[in-house]
Amino acid sequence: MQKALIILTAVLLVAAGYAYSQLGPFNGPSRPPPRDQWEALLRERIKLPEGYRFEVFARDLGRLRLMQMTENGDLIVSGYRDGNILLVKADRDGDGRSDGQQDLLEGLNQPHGLLLEGNTLYVAEEQRVVRYDFDGSKLENERVILDGIPGGDGHSSRTLKRGPDGFVYLSIGSSCNACIEVHPWRAAIMRFKEGSAPEIFASGLRNTVGFDWQPGTGALFGVDNGRDNLGDDIPDDEVNRIEAGKHYGWPYVHGADVQDPTLYAAMPPGLSPVSQFHGLGGHVAPLSIRFLRNQADSALNGKSLVAEHGSWNRREKAGYRIIRLVFESDSSREEVFLSGCEANGEVICRPVDILEAPDGRLFVSDDYAGAIYSIARTPP
Repeated sequence: MQKALIILTAVLLVAAGYAYSQLGPFNGPSRPPPRDQWEALLRERIKLPEGYRFEVFARDLGRLRLMQMTENGDLIVSGYRDGNILLVKADRDGDGRSDGQQDLLEGLNQPHGLLLEGNTLYVAEEQRVVRYDFDGSKLENERVILDGIPGGDGHSSRTLKRGPDGFVYLSIGSSCNACIEVHPWRAAIMRFKEGSAPEIFASGLRNTVGFDWQPGTGALFGVDNGRDNLGDDIPDDEVNRIEAGKHYGWPYVHGADVQDPTLYAAMPPGLSPVSQFHGLGGHVAPLSIRFLRNQADSALNGKSLVAEHGSWNRREKAGYRIIRLVFESDSSREEVFLSGCEANGEVICRPVDILEAPDGRLFVSDDYAGAIYSIARTPP
């Protein structure tokens, strides 16, 4: 019996070692520095284009993710890993910071996507979309409007937005790094209207957490997180122009037409995946894309900002910044908009969501430091 246990232990250790080797080099961020050092480091390291100022709007918010702004300037924020919805109050005393926060809901199943329309708030949890009445200070009258979303095993964040066609769009990530899914809703963007059956809008999207519609053209663009364990720089994380009925490659093809080493051979005959619109580089982990619409400088409107959350399995860290995408006909180019979250391997912030206020101010959520930042033009 003892000999059998020894053999079993050895087998398990070998298996664990092999599994660990397949993960690639873990080089994710450690905990942020102590609070008394953190804000000083932000002031020292964060860089923006000339004419912008950066401030900590709110802190100690937990593991927050996506944001919506109310009519009076408060922010509704999803606490994805904490299972809550927060109300982060506007700055009404003029000190540059939020006037405080309160819990609106607790005990939810990984709430992530938010959609505020008048007095109605839609919340996307891992396996359902729920609608609430919102009076400015509390949420009540819960109604489930979509149930049966596949969950477990992998990417559990769900993002939802209202499209220009009146449909609610919902992104659902894959259940794995690279596999052939059983459930057709995984690795896809769905769309639906309340009371009607959902439909698959586009597929082959491994984990498109962030998406937005381009002003003027109405084209849908999304940022997709590519697969791991093919190397530090392969494949690209992607910006895709997402169209109805199209397939974007995963799990058969990745990034700039990189064939999957095991699954490419299983690609269905006749499938023609759409190539990425723009490559962001390997493992930068883009989590949001936001087209600007309310900037005083009209030349900035129509450009988009992409928040790169940052790598976890590269030998050298990548991402941890916000880039600006400038669209030029059928291509785009990058400009660094915000940098300094990572320097010499030390991480002090990880951008997630970008929200543009009606006056053009930008709010950026950070689930690593538990903070929201404000970015505004410096007064002349």
